[in-house]
Amino acid sequence: MTETPEWQALQQLMPPALEPDLTVDWDRMRESWGTEFPADYRRFMEVYGPGTVQSYLVVQDPEPRGAPRRSQFGGMQHETANAEQAWAVAAKSPELAGSSPRLIAWGADSSADILCWDASGTDPDAWPVLVLDRDEGLWSRYDCGMVGFLTRLLRAEFDECPLGDLSLWGRGSAVFLTVSEYQRRLEQGLDPWTGKPDPYAGSYGR
Repeated sequence: MTETPEWQALQQLMPPALEPDLTVDWDRMRESWGTEFPADYRRFMEVYGPGTVQSYLVVQDPEPRGAPRRSQFGGMQHETANAEQAWAVAAKSPELAGSSPRLIAWGADSSADILCWDASGTDPDAWPVLVLDRDEGLWSRYDCGMVGFLTRLLRAEFDECPLGDLSLWGRGSAVFLTVSEYQRRLEQGLDPWTGKPDPYAGSYGR
C-alpha cells in the first residue's frame, strides 16, 4: 500500500503499540467472502491488527466467512449479520434511499454503532463506509475508506460526529490496543489506556 497522507496521519494520531496478534490469510478471506478487501484495511491489519481504540471502538477480527468465531468482541461475521438485520429496519439518510448495499462490517463501538463497507462495487479501495448510528436509528454513508474514516473522526473533519458518542470526535490522538497488549499492561499493574500505574489494574479482567 502506498503511504497515503491519511495513512501517515493515522499513524501519527494513533501510533501502533506492538506487532499485531494474528496473521491474516487474505487468500482464504477472499475465497470465503468472494471479494478482495481494501488495501488500507489489509495494511491496518499488518501494522495494528484487530483491537480497540480508546476502550470505545473495536476494529473487528477479519474472520473468514464460515470459520469458527475467534473474537470476544463480535468479529466480522457476527457484526455483519447484525448490520444486515439492522439495515432492514433502520432509517437511511437521503443518499442511501432505495439502495441495497452489500454490507461487510469492520467495526463496532460501545454505543452499539456498526461500521461497515458497502462492498457492492468491484474495486474494494473505492468502497464507502456506512455507519449505523444507534442513537439516531439511522444509516449514513461516508465517501472514504476505513483509514480515512478513522483519521477524519479523530480530527473532527466530518460535518458532525458519525458515532453515538463524542469520545473519539476531534480528540487529536488516540491509543489503540490489541487484546494481548491490553492484558500485558494490566499484568504490569498499569492502566491500559493511560499507561500509568494503577493499583486496581489486575482486577479489571476478573
